[in-house]
Amino acid sequence: MANFAKPSAPRFSVEVYQNEFLAEGARDVHAIVTVTSTGGATATRTAVAPGGAAVVIMVDCSGSMEYPPDKMRGAREATAAAVDTLRDGTAFAVIAGTHVAREVYPRQGRLAVADATTRAQAKEALRGLSSGGGTAIGTWLRLADGLLRGSTAAIRHGILLTDGRNEHEDPAVLRATLDACAGRFTCDARGVGTDWEVKEVTGIASALLGTADIVADPARLTEDFTHMMEKVMGKEVADVSLRLWTPVGAEVLYVKQVAPAVQDLTGRRTEASPRAGDYPTGSWGDESREYHVCVRVPGASVGQEMLAARAALLMPGAPGEDPSVLAQGLVRAVWTDDLAASTAINPQVAHYTGQAELAQAIQQGLEARKLGDVGGATAKLGRAVQLASSSGNADTAKLLAKVVDVVDAAAGTVRLKAKVADADEMTLETRSTQTVRVRKS
Repeated sequence: MANFAKPSAPRFSVEVYQNEFLAEGARDVHAIVTVTSTGGATATRTAVAPGGAAVVIMVDCSGSMEYPPDKMRGAREATAAAVDTLRDGTAFAVIAGTHVAREVYPRQGRLAVADATTRAQAKEALRGLSSGGGTAIGTWLRLADGLLRGSTAAIRHGILLTDGRNEHEDPAVLRATLDACAGRFTCDARGVGTDWEVKEVTGIASALLGTADIVADPARLTEDFTHMMEKVMGKEVADVSLRLWTPVGAEVLYVKQVAPAVQDLTGRRTEASPRAGDYPTGSWGDESREYHVCVRVPGASVGQEMLAARAALLMPGAPGEDPSVLAQGLVRAVWTDDLAASTAINPQVAHYTGQAELAQAIQQGLEARKLGDVGGATAKLGRAVQLASSSGNADTAKLLAKVVDVVDAAAGTVRLKAKVADADEMTLETRSTQTVRVRKS
């Protein structure tokens, strides 16, 4: 029997960055809430305790995966590498997805427990993966959900790979499936090649609080799958929520994750009490994330101050028990007649407002380009170049330079390229929400 070192529990901290000063009558309070988790499994590299994590890998095996043949070969090799990355004690399964979903390993509607024997058996079963059939991603997710619901693991995660569009399933079915799976497990989604739909893959990841990316070259799948599984193995606390309490007369206008990627959580609020609501953040390892919170408070006179919001990180308690507060921070509002104080923009708020605008400008620019709106595409992508340059987002700037010719980055002057590789355009769209941290002075 394997000996499992008990991972140390992560420690959470919350920091609030804002300009709390408002002009008389002003009502909107902006704050960046930085949440940091340290000292967990990622930091200690200990083995997952039995029952601690469960992972289901969903591999596209539709007919298109054989064209070219290196896609199917790359998928088999990448899945084998991901299985090798599983820590002892992790529950896992592999699903082959076409217009139906089929258990590849261990079958019989159950999960295997990772050890040397089961990893070897799973890799042997992967040799039998072959392509043929259509694509109905909802069926893959429903099977994964059923397998994961049978597990007592705290961390429940899916990895989904596809190379095509969800053509053999009504879009409404996929949406309903995502709604049903939301909150039950998280899922990273990857598109291999260039024949898949970016909005479908990013939509899956967004709904299930995971990451999305393109792997244009199948030879890079193994590296990507290994990295994904390493991150999953670093997760230690599941189902963490951000609770915002506001006083009477105040309302939350929006909550957005803004780092490491933009993710709007506003519509995912669940009411916790008459004055508090919870926003899901998924599972955590050793990491830091930032959230932009905007609260509208009642207007007040100069000299008055109030607590605009209390932000708390919560971990679910045992059945019948209240959730545990992991950390919390305060958002304040102070009314002043000092013009310099009330008009100053907090650097963190300014930076992440720009990063959210950058993501939107890229998406709108690419959409305009697809519609043949040269003027609109040039304006939006020019603004994106300007924002990427000013914020130091070098990775996004490099991706933009493959779609436009940059004349003056600071001014946002660009020309659309006459020819753009599908992989370059899809990479820019898929990674448009990835942000950079505030640069330290």
